[in-house]
Amino acid sequence: MKQSIAARANSSRLRLAADIGGTFTDIAVFDDRTGKLSFGKALSTPQRLVEGINAGVAKAGSDYRSAGLFLHGSTIAINTILERTGAKTALLITDGFRDIYEIGRINRPDAYNLYFQKHQPLVERALRFEVKERVLADGEIDTPLDEAEIARFGRMLDELGVEATAILFLNCYARHEHEARAKAILEKNHPEMFVSASHELSEEYREFERCSTVVANAYVGPIVRRYIGEIDDHIRSDGFAGSFLIVQSTGGLYEAEQAKNHCVHMLESGPAAGVIGTQALCHTLGLKNAIAFDMGGTTAKAGVIHNGEALTTGSALIGGYDKALPVQIAMMDIFEVGTGGGSIARVEEGGLRVGPQSAGAAPGPACYGLGGSEPTVTDANLLLGRLGADRFLGGEMLLDVEGAKHALEERVAKPLGMDATAAADGILRIAATAMSYAVKAVTTERGLDAGDFALVAYGGAGPLHAVAVAREIGIRTVIIPTAPGVFSAFGMLFSDLRYDFVRTWFTRLEDARSTRSSASIASSRTRAATPSPAPRSSRRRSCSSAPPTCATSARSTRSPWTCRSRCSSGRTAPRSSAISTRCTSNDMARRRRTSAPRSSACARPSPASCASRRRRSSIAARIRATRIRATRARQTRPPSPVGGRCSSTASSGRRRPMRGRRSLPATGSTVRP
Repeated sequence: MKQSIAARANSSRLRLAADIGGTFTDIAVFDDRTGKLSFGKALSTPQRLVEGINAGVAKAGSDYRSAGLFLHGSTIAINTILERTGAKTALLITDGFRDIYEIGRINRPDAYNLYFQKHQPLVERALRFEVKERVLADGEIDTPLDEAEIARFGRMLDELGVEATAILFLNCYARHEHEARAKAILEKNHPEMFVSASHELSEEYREFERCSTVVANAYVGPIVRRYIGEIDDHIRSDGFAGSFLIVQSTGGLYEAEQAKNHCVHMLESGPAAGVIGTQALCHTLGLKNAIAFDMGGTTAKAGVIHNGEALTTGSALIGGYDKALPVQIAMMDIFEVGTGGGSIARVEEGGLRVGPQSAGAAPGPACYGLGGSEPTVTDANLLLGRLGADRFLGGEMLLDVEGAKHALEERVAKPLGMDATAAADGILRIAATAMSYAVKAVTTERGLDAGDFALVAYGGAGPLHAVAVAREIGIRTVIIPTAPGVFSAFGMLFSDLRYDFVRTWFTRLEDARSTRSSASIASSRTRAATPSPAPRSSRRRSCSSAPPTCATSARSTRSPWTCRSRCSSGRTAPRSSAISTRCTSNDMARRRRTSAPRSSACARPSPASCASRRRRSSIAARIRATRIRATRARQTRPPSPVGGRCSSTASSGRRRPMRGRRSLPATGSTVRP
């Protein structure tokens, strides 16, 4: 029986990709043998999402039995966090650090707002418990873990009805035995409890960010695990015998079994696939710079393709800057706003507001005729003739023009004293302005000129508003791909397996080339080169969306002297006294990029002599710059009344060194004419 299933999976030629949005579920089906590409689109079914997938697969003219690969992207994880509908979660943390999750960073984004409120933790203080253990920053165990105490905590959490537990022990990035043992005890004694340890998600320093990451993973864990399990069981019962893969926030793929434990990696699962599709489109068209603009039924998202590569980030804020919760994982650099085709328009305090509330798929916009009575962006487009009432969803769904007009008149036009047409036009203009903020957030706020980019618009409502958004921010080129409404599902077909490993290691620069450093990098390479068993690549090699095969990168720190280091098959990256090794297993055995030349700093035999030479050259450069600035100041100022002297410290604007810190000697402090 098993041999027949395996044989059928190997002979299967179809690849299925499913993207579940707030309003519609999109399906893309690709035949490896014939190259045929077909699509299906159906209304999402919030009560049982798998039914929307079934309807989309049927409309695409396919079935699960014929597929050898099933790719899936969803926003269930991030929606659970934003809506605060996750599981009852507890936090086990090192003794004395119970409140770091609530204290967070000492910043105040809105300094003059008397009603400002900080972020709301996903775990209340009553469910945060301190564990007597301690690991020092160098990995030395100061206080051993009391396993009996962990067992007692497990029984107490079970009595409290806790569904998920997050574990964060101080300095576990240096040594994680305590976290691993605590997780093993809880899972053994309470197999129904979802348990997440921080070292499995992030091996970087910064306790608040790691704490927020592991709590978010535990918070969404039970819901995501049930959700993926339901889909897996359903497609298997319908005859699917292939591999079930989930799209990560980086645009890469990982197995469904891994997604059940590392749920936080699929926060931006669906939107990331659209950026990967945009990258593949740019490679085909020969474009280097493009903005991926995705407008669906609930939100509008924007990502960036810069110099042919999708921009990613090592951390992100979930929920807006002022009340955001950070997550310390690799993910696509995407910004979104709560404006979509289903965004509700309303009058508040005498003004017109659009979003972020959405009518969703049920009941949907008023024109759907499914019981919705609130006017939306889709209703405004229909009333202005920008949508065809008899051609929506390929002619499968007839829209109610009179229903849309009635909703706009009653809820917007009459309260504002205008006709329905003017009200609809105002809704679209406000929506375009709001969506332009998403594009500016990933371009202008990153130091990029939006005018140098082409706007690739997709999603169910993206092409309708792309030109208005482009005019708002000065973009001259707009590209609408074929079948834009299912473009994110199409982008999943270009994704590949990807595993990111990042680890913080503190060391002195003169010791950075030691045996321990080599062992640390080799360990990350081994993990990247030997992931869990996975199926063959889900795309052609020519459509690569992955970064270099193996790259050594570093987080920026306050170290004044830096050198460069790289792996044999990756690009060079700056390295400082706090070193993080990042290895990616994309096509590890298949694809090798041309090695970049070693930097001159690393080519020198001694890092210590390298640093010494840089110090001397830096001091000499400061002396020359100080003399030049002093000479210019003397030429532009009237003669000094005190002996003709001028202070170079004043002209150069150099600050006095802070107490307790070493500083370079003040050179050239006085220059005589």
